[in-house]
Amino acid sequence: MSQQLIDWMEDARRRTLALIEGLDSAQLMGPKLPIVNPLRWEIGHAAYFYEYWILRQHLGENPVHARVDELYNSITIAHDDRWDLPLPSLEDTLAYMRAVHDRVRRHVEQDGPDPQRDYLLEYAIYHEDMHDEAFTYTRQTLAYPTPAIGAVPADLMQGRLEGDAQIPGGTFLLGATPEDGFVFDNEKWAHPVEVRPFAIARAAVSNAEYAAFVEAGGYADPQYWDEEGLAWLQEAGLEHPRYWRRAGEGWEMRRFDRWEPLPPDAAVIHVCWHEARAYCRWAGRRLPTELEWEVAAAGQPGADGGLSSGKRRYPWGDAAPAPELANLDGRALGTIAVGALPAGDSAFGCRQMIGNAWEWTEDTFGPYPGFTPDMYEDYSQPLFGNTKVLRGGAWTTRGRMIHNTWRTYYGPERNDVFAGFRTCAL
Repeated sequence: MSQQLIDWMEDARRRTLALIEGLDSAQLMGPKLPIVNPLRWEIGHAAYFYEYWILRQHLGENPVHARVDELYNSITIAHDDRWDLPLPSLEDTLAYMRAVHDRVRRHVEQDGPDPQRDYLLEYAIYHEDMHDEAFTYTRQTLAYPTPAIGAVPADLMQGRLEGDAQIPGGTFLLGATPEDGFVFDNEKWAHPVEVRPFAIARAAVSNAEYAAFVEAGGYADPQYWDEEGLAWLQEAGLEHPRYWRRAGEGWEMRRFDRWEPLPPDAAVIHVCWHEARAYCRWAGRRLPTELEWEVAAAGQPGADGGLSSGKRRYPWGDAAPAPELANLDGRALGTIAVGALPAGDSAFGCRQMIGNAWEWTEDTFGPYPGFTPDMYEDYSQPLFGNTKVLRGGAWTTRGRMIHNTWRTYYGPERNDVFAGFRTCAL
């Protein structure tokens, strides 16, 4: 496991470097927006996380550089202040990252087994992976050039999957167990809940399906929007998804800095929770609850026609994610057809519940019973009560970290992130 963690750490660093490749000094700072960080700050912050938790808190070493706490501690440095810090140059920032990674690697290679160190290292790797996803949506938000991390797969851009999966009711263990290995505090711990039978779409909503809502006047008709959603829509001033535009009688979408024909079968992405709920009202559907989503992804039918007591780590079983199972790791540079990758189906026949697009659920993000924060106390609890739960990962998400019980969370107004949705029958 220790060697694997070293390999993952180096892979995370390569992805960070790939995501800033080709950007000039102005682009590495970017405009002051509430939905992004200055990339030059974010690079240093990702490295600082390794240093603070592993080298300093666990191993008792002195800081690599004297002022790192004043520069990179996201808990004490307000978001809007990050553009005004005396940040090191890109060259010095990358040198700091290398110095931290080299020290961590040396400890892992020379010090022998250390479960707590390795837990912290795995945490830091996933933290960098999450920032790499943020680097990617920052490049999309700011219309920067496409990063050299993958290629659009022409053979996976066509195909839909109609119909609902019928999910039986019963008792289900929602959340992770201690046997699941590394999990975040908001996944702890599995607890029994009752779920009623329900029907959930086998596939996520496609661009073509969402375009039908747009073309039917969905953004102009207030009957599809609740009070909060309508207020958001009026402030946003949108008539269609954020990165769409009319092109003759069809649509184009912006992929980073280029406009392309909208792929009709690909999963819709960059829509917020309010937009997802408005579509559902128009379609006579609803969003799944977080419980329903996890049952559809991880549950299994029992011999009696109800739910089995077993759960899967991934929709397809326990095998690690692979290209034929899920659209992850940035390979496709966007969402693929909602009918692609049948080998990744869940036990109930739901497709792409891992990868492609994060999927909005109906629920507000909150703690599971008995919640206690892990060592990074601000990872989850500051967001309880004011964000919505998304599940499943997106095309940008790293396969090494995502699994069925993973929970992420964004405000209901966020349409800059890699989020789409699937629906349930009323």
